[in-house]
Amino acid sequence: MQLITKSQTLQGTITLPGDKSISHRALILGAIAQGDTEILGLLDSEDVARTQTAFCQLGVTIIEESDKVIVQGRGSKQLKAALNHQLDMGNAGTAMRLIAGVLAAQPLTVSMVGDSSLSRRPMDRICLPLNRMGAQVTGQKDKAYPPLRVKGQPNLRPITYEMPIASAQVKSAILLAALQTKGETTIIEPVPTRNHTEQMITLFGGDIKTDGHTITIRGPQTLRGTQIRVPGDISSAAFWLAAGLLVPDSEICLKQVGINPTRTGILDVIRQMGGDIELKNQDKQQEMADILVRSSSLKGITIQGSLIPRLIDELPIIALMATQAEGQTLIKDAQELRVKETDRIQVVADLLKAMGAQVTPRPDGMIIHGPTPLHGFKADAKGDHRIGMVAAIAALLVTKGTAFLENAQAIQTSYPQFFHDLERLQQHG
Repeated sequence: MQLITKSQTLQGTITLPGDKSISHRALILGAIAQGDTEILGLLDSEDVARTQTAFCQLGVTIIEESDKVIVQGRGSKQLKAALNHQLDMGNAGTAMRLIAGVLAAQPLTVSMVGDSSLSRRPMDRICLPLNRMGAQVTGQKDKAYPPLRVKGQPNLRPITYEMPIASAQVKSAILLAALQTKGETTIIEPVPTRNHTEQMITLFGGDIKTDGHTITIRGPQTLRGTQIRVPGDISSAAFWLAAGLLVPDSEICLKQVGINPTRTGILDVIRQMGGDIELKNQDKQQEMADILVRSSSLKGITIQGSLIPRLIDELPIIALMATQAEGQTLIKDAQELRVKETDRIQVVADLLKAMGAQVTPRPDGMIIHGPTPLHGFKADAKGDHRIGMVAAIAALLVTKGTAFLENAQAIQTSYPQFFHDLERLQQHG
């Protein structure tokens, strides 16, 4: 059990861990490219380690050096059968969905298993398009819960797929299969989602076209190994942004954070709420910047529509920010939160209410009234890294009582040095 103490102020500079979404994709595309891919700043976390281990088991050589990881790509459709034809993905839902897209076009049969949390996450949304392409991807019960069995088909057929919900993971699974498929595949998104896969296909020498909500790719394509620098993860940055805004007399600088426009909804929300943030040293080509955040008085806003896919992973910490904002904050159109590592709508609402906040969960979001003082609590991360970090930042704000966090090790999924960085900021370093 982790004891977290209130902070009088937070001061200092943080270099964030590498972006988790980009780290997964760098390993995946590097594995199916021809030649070596050199990755700088790969996230060292449990989730990304699952992706790395999975491809090692599929016959890819991955070499770790002091400041980089080298993936010796095998090329398209050259993966080998895993030992016992099984991959253990732990809690890595992104990895399971994306690797299923790769395996759909391989002449292999592989079972992917997960931990108890991942085994409750539905995979039917990737099964439907991949099966339409000719693969056999099946899970348990009507929602295709893991274990997920992928029987690949090396001669998949291209499809046109209109996505019923906005999901970068589903889009990416289809694109990874389409890269290995003869003919033109078209994906139509209801609203644009994070575009890391599209950008990285281009970086690896692939050809992909985006026109508004429509993405078109013609396969098969041969990718070439390249060099990738992984920026700091804006989803991890979000917790320090919230802490810097909410803890009095604070100023935090976050170095080299990824600012891909499909991921920066959190910055838009902070500005709308009246938060004091500043982007410095912008590198527009690599989509990175330093972000400076200072203590601020916030106001409630409505968060909905096309903004939601640009900050879906940040909504739990935004909910905490809303408890300290003046007036009502409404979060809607975010039903996707219910099928994350936990039902993040219900779990966040329960967590914040246990601290004294006024939160009403809704089917697609929540209503939060603020500002409300927060008191001590005992929370459980429930195997969800983002819930663990929300609780840790909330603990910095308690006005009375003590805050404890059980199962804090869940944070290792995306941010192994989280508590080390927190201690540095508390010590003004």
